[in-house]
Amino acid sequence: MFIQIHADNQVPSDNERDSRLEEQIRQRLARFEGRITDVEVHVSDVNGPRGGNADLRCTLEARVNGIPPVAVIEEGNDVDRAVIGAAKKAVRALDHQLGKLSDRR
Repeated sequence: MFIQIHADNQVPSDNERDSRLEEQIRQRLARFEGRITDVEVHVSDVNGPRGGNADLRCTLEARVNGIPPVAVIEEGNDVDRAVIGAAKKAVRALDHQLGKLSDRR
């Protein structure tokens, strides 16, 4: 599973944080390891310099063999919360989509 993390120019880049988040995503999506080809994560600052609560948005897209890509969005106060929240939502969405597939068989 290949994981890419992108951030807009309002979100400071941090290699250590990105590595830690990649590991968190990998752990949460581990049971789908054989099905997911890659995961793309985009983090953006919704409010820019104005700040505010839950102003960071994470869009996570998981590309899975056999079904269309699964995309989720989560907002949070910091990058970690937004990304981990999106990973949790992705697990639920993948369970739902893959459950539909097994129901058809």
